[in-house]
Amino acid sequence: MERTLAKGLQALELLARSGRAWGVTPLARALQLPKANVYRSLRTLLELGYVKQDENGEYRASLKLFELGSGVVNAIDVRQAALGPLNRLAEATHETTHLATRDGWDILYLVKIDSPQPVRAYSELGGRAPAHCVATGKALLAHAEPEHWPARLPRHTERTIVEPARLRTQLAEIRRIGYAINREEWRDGVGGVGAAILDRHGRPVAAVGMSVPIARFNATTARALGAQAAQTAASISSELGYCP
Repeated sequence: MERTLAKGLQALELLARSGRAWGVTPLARALQLPKANVYRSLRTLLELGYVKQDENGEYRASLKLFELGSGVVNAIDVRQAALGPLNRLAEATHETTHLATRDGWDILYLVKIDSPQPVRAYSELGGRAPAHCVATGKALLAHAEPEHWPARLPRHTERTIVEPARLRTQLAEIRRIGYAINREEWRDGVGGVGAAILDRHGRPVAAVGMSVPIARFNATTARALGAQAAQTAASISSELGYCP
């Protein structure tokens, strides 16, 4: 165990659970830790924004913990809110349907409903895919572009968009029309659509997506499925409290 980190987390947990301000000495006494160690941990947490210091020099947990916790809660809530609409979307389209969330430059599949058709797109529940290559990932990136872009994005097929400037242009178009399209950018022979789910603050917390064999994914089908994904995502966003 990393002891310095553990001591800092102990202090942060006590501050958060107590709901009040603490001085260094009483906090060190409560944690049964050396005062100097607690002071160093508090100064680090202060610099990182996890605690704040009042006019009396005492420390209390900041709202940054609430922000982080809300992200975790939203990930749980969105899955519960999405199950019904996702099942209806899968029944209406007969295509493999997903709920995905973003983790950095990857997306993670939270829910997967397989297509009943004999030829269907493969994906894995709990699996990952590069966000810039799949429709759910691009839909999420469109609503929360990364602060730091690489000089070049990893290539997975001949159709992968690897130039950040070109991807940014596409993200702007996704925001305009309300859904994203992937045409063999992650795997050859597989296309897809995706639309972002927004929480009550307008933040993207997940995305509705469908994966489709490219043989039945022409431009007309892509537009139709994209519109259905966007409608489903909007209904889930409304359930989460989002109001355009």
